[in-house]
Amino acid sequence: MSLAAYCVICCRRIGSFAPRSKSRTPWRNIRNIIRFTGSLIVGGSLFITYEVLALKKSLMLDTQVVEREKMKSYIYVHKAPVDRLDNRGIVWQARKELHRAVRKLLAAAAKVLRSPFADSFSTVDIEDHDCAVWLLLRKSREDDLAARLQAVREMSEAHHWHDYQYRIIAQACDPRTLIGLARSKESDLRFFLPPPPLPSLKEDSSTEEELRHLLASLPQTELDECLQYFTSLALSESSQSLAAQKIPSHCDHIEAGGGLQLLQRLYQLHKDCPKVQRNVMRIIGNMALNEHLHPAIVHSGWVSLMAEALKSSHIMEASHAARTLANLDRETVGEKYQDGVYVLHPQCRTSQPIKADVLFIHGLMGAAFKTWRQHDSQRALTESAVVDEDRYTTCWPKTWLAKDCPSLRIISVEYDTSLSDWRARCPMERKSIAFRSNELLSKLRAAGVGDRPMIWISHSMGGLLVKKMLLEASKKPELNALINNTRGIIFYSVPHHGSRLAEYSVNIRYLLFPSLEVKELSKDSPALKTLQDDFLEFAKDKNFQVLNFVETQPTFIGSMIKLHVVPVESADLGIGDLIPVDVNHLNICKPKTKDAFLYQRTLQFICETLARDLEN
Repeated sequence: MSLAAYCVICCRRIGSFAPRSKSRTPWRNIRNIIRFTGSLIVGGSLFITYEVLALKKSLMLDTQVVEREKMKSYIYVHKAPVDRLDNRGIVWQARKELHRAVRKLLAAAAKVLRSPFADSFSTVDIEDHDCAVWLLLRKSREDDLAARLQAVREMSEAHHWHDYQYRIIAQACDPRTLIGLARSKESDLRFFLPPPPLPSLKEDSSTEEELRHLLASLPQTELDECLQYFTSLALSESSQSLAAQKIPSHCDHIEAGGGLQLLQRLYQLHKDCPKVQRNVMRIIGNMALNEHLHPAIVHSGWVSLMAEALKSSHIMEASHAARTLANLDRETVGEKYQDGVYVLHPQCRTSQPIKADVLFIHGLMGAAFKTWRQHDSQRALTESAVVDEDRYTTCWPKTWLAKDCPSLRIISVEYDTSLSDWRARCPMERKSIAFRSNELLSKLRAAGVGDRPMIWISHSMGGLLVKKMLLEASKKPELNALINNTRGIIFYSVPHHGSRLAEYSVNIRYLLFPSLEVKELSKDSPALKTLQDDFLEFAKDKNFQVLNFVETQPTFIGSMIKLHVVPVESADLGIGDLIPVDVNHLNICKPKTKDAFLYQRTLQFICETLARDLEN
């Protein structure tokens, strides 16, 4: 076995040797033999270089020695078996001296044979086969953005390194490199150190009590009435999930009060409750909107947790993590994704240029993910079966559309809606279509919507919000780009002329007190008629395409009422094609399969409408 090969073996076992034996052994002879062997291998010129370097190191005190010791590979070995022979001390000391000699030999070789990197490796103890790791680390800290991104890309594509080499990167990389690795699809999870230990709870306290105490300590000034209402409600309830949902956005106070660690404890305690975990990630994603909190979020270990969640097969979990990491990534992401705005594609860094946006806006009782799931949700799959996304998906825009049109940025928006006022709602909250449209328009502009060609896709009341947003944008000169870049709109059963939904409020409990949203959908609603007339006037000189789908089957509402929510005459916008589909109101936007007419016609519309933009 060659000396270099033996050195590699020794390097891997560093840290697992037994303590130095107290018996006196002729170590000087062993040391001299190793040095002599190393000198013979190097040869004349390298021998001189080696001696000069050795003399230099013996005369100079390097003040960064502690930092270099931290970077050595052996500190990353958590547990290793102890060789019984090492207890005698002979093997341990011999390996130590051999390792030291070969390190100096490799440093000298780097000085002479790789002169461009002489300054990097002549004074740092580093194994020859680790040069690539350290070169990438140095490259990731350069001032040039392209060089940094290339270094992170090469790190993420490394799948042949030893365990300790991934951990070298984990400890030595800076926060922006760590975030870049977390947003890289192929990154190994060994790049991420476990979160630091959480501080102990106060005596006779629980996570819930600490969370309630944190809520109570937040200032109540400059809050709207609804936030005050839900904060007081959370303090009076014992539900952890409610408290996690309704924490106000006092990010600085939450961080200063140990909220990042407290939320992490809550996240870890509720691994069996995805809803609680998603609420916690939602809060961290909101805190990440504040760039001055990024160091605290990184140092508390949240990047490691988000990197793991991003690889989850559960679309909701991965999407929450993707939003948080995108808000943390100021290297490649200029936009900020506010509460309720989720990027379904691309969720990781990509070299694929994004040429257009597609936005999904749900309707009453909908959500950013469940509204766009596949119709047939029953699966006959075993635990070991691999899900074929071409046949089954819980969110077809993320799986089917992203695969068919990879150059699109796909965004799904979520907002709270209710059919009735029976649910726990803020008594001061009156979120009309006009109010919601302005709120969503502001969030979408923060996400860069309008900077690219775009298509709106909406279901039910979501289509009314789209029309209202476009009308509001047309009144503001700074939003002209959003109007000019709108290429098309798809309406899935949108009640342009109202719905009979509110008429059944006296018959079923769930609609006993219809919410403002439902009232605005009534056929005789003045606001709805004004919206329709104004939109037709606005659209007549605009060059965008329109496609309307409408259900032909009734929908069960509760267990008593069977209702045709949006009849054909109400779904007729007066612009674009109107296509009846043999489904009910809930399934009009849920294709059964990827080959189903609903999806294929939607895909055709997107491709044809954006054809010129996608080609450029």
